[in-house]
Amino acid sequence: MKATISVFGAGSWGTALALLTARNGCQTLMWGHDVEHLQHLARDRQNHRYLPGFTFPETLHVTDNLQQAAAFSNLWLITVPSHAFKETLVKLNPYISKGTRIVWATKGFNPEDGALLSQVISQVISPDIAMATLSGPSFALEVASNLPTAITIASPDAVFAEQLASLFHNSRFRAYTSSDIIGVQVGGAVKNVMAIAAGIADGLGFGANTRSALITRGLTEIIRLGLTLGGKQETFMGLAGLGDLILTCTDNQSRNRRYGLALGAGKDREAVIKDIGQEVEGIFAAKETFLLAQKLGIDMPITEQTYKVLYENTPPLEAVQNLLNRDKKSEAFLL
Repeated sequence: MKATISVFGAGSWGTALALLTARNGCQTLMWGHDVEHLQHLARDRQNHRYLPGFTFPETLHVTDNLQQAAAFSNLWLITVPSHAFKETLVKLNPYISKGTRIVWATKGFNPEDGALLSQVISQVISPDIAMATLSGPSFALEVASNLPTAITIASPDAVFAEQLASLFHNSRFRAYTSSDIIGVQVGGAVKNVMAIAAGIADGLGFGANTRSALITRGLTEIIRLGLTLGGKQETFMGLAGLGDLILTCTDNQSRNRRYGLALGAGKDREAVIKDIGQEVEGIFAAKETFLLAQKLGIDMPITEQTYKVLYENTPPLEAVQNLLNRDKKSEAFLL
């Protein structure tokens, strides 16, 4: 019997992962909330809006019927934006069965309370349901283009993680496993904040020195928060930590970096978001990460200045100067 998977979210990332599983021979059903968009996907057999140029294989199907998607498979892959994650779970909850397993590729915190998405699943559905998260340096376009990619699948259930790794793995997509579901989530969420910061610095015309410093010190902030929440330090030096951070801070395929570039260059924020045309997760993550750091008493200066630019209208150049004016410290005390 062939494997099946239901994918919830028909944006670029959901489409890329649906293409991946379908190409791997898995019967895949992709759901989205926009009826007109799904009609176009079914008619055109590709996602012209978010990921054009990739024809759907016969094993990839689409639907706008949530109940149909939930019933199609007991393996659910959730790829909706973080601010829609809880709402999607609430809608799916009536269709949970004894064998349902959930994996998500969403990166971010719950905007209501800064909770990890694994905590949201525990609260909305059950802490006992099989759960895993997929994260790491992976642009949707490159996954759809079948370019070599390596990611991490983290779950407290080692057997489930291995099953998922086998499902996603192929000669161009390498899936590693981890038990550190907390660390992998923190790395995936906070790197988007750092990407906006790196984009702002580049938009201001600063150079590679600045970008390198931001990435390095940004990693320190991720580690501080991650360890406090219960993550493992080695996770942050891996694909879901440093790997994803480097990717999103240095390549203009990153929506978060492009948004930061525009802010640094003084462009209109609303016009930039409209031009990007998809969620910029770092905008939400900056607020959630800043409030979480405040609550926990964690020093995260890059996060704080990014928050001030986004939510308190601090001029980008002033925010960078605030970072440079901080008291001198020994780098030996990274954490």
